Amino acid sequence: MAPHIVAREAGIAVELVKVDIPNKKTEDGGDYWQINPKGYVPALQLDNGHVLTEVGVICQYLADQAPQSALVPPFGGMERYEQMAALNFASSEVHKQIGALFNPKLTPEMKQVQLGTIERRLNALEQMLSDKPYVTGDAFTAADAYLFTVLNWTGKLQIDLAKWPNIQAYVGRVGARPKVQDTLRAEGLVK
Repeated sequence: MAPHIVAREAGIAVELVKVDIPNKKTEDGGDYWQINPKGYVPALQLDNGHVLTEVGVICQYLADQAPQSALVPPFGGMERYEQMAALNFASSEVHKQIGALFNPKLTPEMKQVQLGTIERRLNALEQMLSDKPYVTGDAFTAADAYLFTVLNWTGKLQIDLAKWPNIQAYVGRVGARPKVQDTLRAEGLVK
């Protein structure tokens, strides 16, 4: 969903193709392994046939295609590296930790270990959001699209965000953006 949000925020039209992940089939019956040999989503197939994978990379690529959107800072400044750090934090520290809870084979003991790690990551994020509305400052960026997407999973996974008021406010703020709402509707997550 994060690349979808970035594309909408940047004004870039993309053709969405649903993928049956367990069976590695596209909605038209195609073999998803042929598109992304890693087997997971998302993948962005460009008009020239090149395929990009990894959420953070796709978000950054899409944002770079519309520099006027300011979804990623221009190359060369420290703001660009802060953006990259935020995308990496979303990927390796938040996505990987929260996403692990979707594994149906996770034992109760391992789930508790995972929840402890998630709590530490959310504590860090709570502090990061203590003095700014978005993860890198005053403006919504591609990193916010990614963090919002992953934090949105907490409801389904029954992780109560009440102890992190800055994160709760952040999720509400990002979720209220018109393009985010458009994305949620397009993905069938809200009416």
